[in-house]
Amino acid sequence: MTTYIPPTLDWVREQVELYESSGGIKGTTLMDTGLPCILVTHTGNKTGGIRKIPLMRVEIEGSYVLIGSMGGQPQNPVWVYNLRANPDIQLRDKTEVFDMQVREVTDEQERAKLWAAGVAAYPDYDNYQAKTTRKIPIFIAESR
Repeated sequence: MTTYIPPTLDWVREQVELYESSGGIKGTTLMDTGLPCILVTHTGNKTGGIRKIPLMRVEIEGSYVLIGSMGGQPQNPVWVYNLRANPDIQLRDKTEVFDMQVREVTDEQERAKLWAAGVAAYPDYDNYQAKTTRKIPIFIAESR
């Protein structure tokens, strides 16, 4: 049996717990900002444990865009490495749960389209990219 490893940041752990315990009825906006979020369940690349993270909801043509911004910090969020190693995820969008597979988007044309969708959902992504020298990773989650 694989072990669930809760997020270490209090607000993230509380968001995950509220989202899941309510069956996707509560906790569906990120940090009470009113901005919609999804919940991504994935596998830790080092621990093999089950990890869960709330991310901005960016949906395009039936797929979801996952942006590894980490607020423009110099390093990628840990979940980026987890998805690179283990692309099979479960994604909760409110009350709906989907088994999906992610792929990192490297094609510049596709990336530009998905980045634009992300910025439309959350304009601060442009500010985050301006704050860091790293190229913020973008993943697309598609049905398995």
